[in-house]
Amino acid sequence: MSHGVLRVGIVGSGFIGRVHARSARLAGAQLTAVAASSADSAALAAAELGAERSASSPEELIAADDIDVVHICTPNHLHRPLAEAALAAGKHVVCEKPLALDATEAEALAAAAAESGRQAAVPFVYRFYPTVREARERVAQGQLGSITLLHGTYLQDWLLRPQDDNWRVDAATGGASRAFADIGSHWCDLAEFISGHRLTRLSARTLTAVPERVTDSARKAFAEGDSSGESRAVSTEDVALVQFETDGGALGSVVISQVSAGRKNRLWIELDGSESALAFDQEQPEQLWAGRRDSESIVRRDPESLSAAAARYATLPGGHPQGYADCFDAFVADVYESIRTGAPVDGVPRFEDGLRAVRITEAVLASAAAAEWVDVPAAQEALAR
Repeated sequence: MSHGVLRVGIVGSGFIGRVHARSARLAGAQLTAVAASSADSAALAAAELGAERSASSPEELIAADDIDVVHICTPNHLHRPLAEAALAAGKHVVCEKPLALDATEAEALAAAAAESGRQAAVPFVYRFYPTVREARERVAQGQLGSITLLHGTYLQDWLLRPQDDNWRVDAATGGASRAFADIGSHWCDLAEFISGHRLTRLSARTLTAVPERVTDSARKAFAEGDSSGESRAVSTEDVALVQFETDGGALGSVVISQVSAGRKNRLWIELDGSESALAFDQEQPEQLWAGRRDSESIVRRDPESLSAAAARYATLPGGHPQGYADCFDAFVADVYESIRTGAPVDGVPRFEDGLRAVRITEAVLASAAAAEWVDVPAAQEALAR
């Protein structure tokens, strides 16, 4: 670090790379370098983002002496080798999920991070909504009683049509799972984070609703496609239905879809307990629904009424909406604080959480393929292998 200022390198110049760069700046870091799919793309991105320079390759950026933290925002198949190289080079790492394309690679990365002494985080940023932290705090205080049911959905529509395509659709670059690995992992992370439960067994069904797509792997996420180009077969799922059991004795279910017309980013989760229930909707994040047998109420994102754990993330007065970008800002700020102090801030999702998501994803695929219930290995069991 230079005079206490973290020097940051961003690998990947797409939508999410720009989100990382913005949050890094707001957290007080110095945006030192950007690497992309080519030297020309990196130069353009560096100029747009105001970085000090571009790097000719990700490897050059990772090896540079003036980089403290590497943010990996590339297609999924590059996550493991780049994160591995960054840890080996002594850098702190923020790596997009999925952490790796399979559990063996994810285990190796989690172990490498633990051995490195560096901070290594995964952006499960929905944890950073103040209303999510309020829900977590209420569960921890026992206000729900015994949680018996966890259920919800994560629905999008950006891959609804055959002309909608992206590198995530291709198993070679995105991985064997698409919809569940991409967004189902967020829902499961949130369910475990809020409830304190861990999924232990699950039964899943998957569906490829659009079996052929017009090829355009370079299309940006969420961009509408056209009908020009050749069609190719699709092997990754558009839909996943999962029911599960937890180590806390609860049952649960979740519907994951990237082909639900009109749904842009509808992550909704409800926790039902013996005394009360809570529900969170990511598209309406300013409020948390709370239900009891004799009443229901809305908890507003107002720092005056939230618990201390939640109010810490309510950076604006009540009635002044916060959103996804604010969550990302809070995530990056907490990661950087963890780097400065050497101790992870509570709630920061780490490589162990990334491994957990890969394990659950593999269980979903295995269950869907065998049409039977399968066990989800515990994190310590995975790392012990």
